Amino acid sequence: MTAGAALLLCASQPTFAQADAPAEAYWVSTSKAKANMRVGPGRDYRINWTYVRKGVPLKVVRVMESWRLVEDKDGSRGWILQQFLNRERSGIVTGSITGMRANKDGTGPVLWRVEPGVIGRLGECEAQWCAFDVDGRKGFIRAASVWGAQKP
Repeated sequence: MTAGAALLLCASQPTFAQADAPAEAYWVSTSKAKANMRVGPGRDYRINWTYVRKGVPLKVVRVMESWRLVEDKDGSRGWILQQFLNRERSGIVTGSITGMRANKDGTGPVLWRVEPGVIGRLGECEAQWCAFDVDGRKGFIRAASVWGAQKP
């Protein structure tokens, strides 16, 4: 086989990363109260971390079959099975205690105060404010105060 034929043969077969990689990163959240993050895309790989809370926001940065390479708010990366994730948008409060306001433009009274580490369901974001729901306590929170509100 000539070098040109070998090169053509290799170029015609996509690799897993090319075939399965998403066009761009996207947000997910844990769908179960327990989800294992592994060091590689398979059950034979060591568990690096276990999330023990439903709704934890994660950013998907790569797809390989039924596995997702995710990144959490601390920058930790690992692989989680797709069945433990959903596309429901959530966010986690960062920085300091912040207020959830009554109006979507950030005006109005403070309805709730939320601490760093609080996780809530994210709604639409516009003009730097996002709808935020923490166990039925609803309001609007500054997007800069929530990891998961930004473009992935």
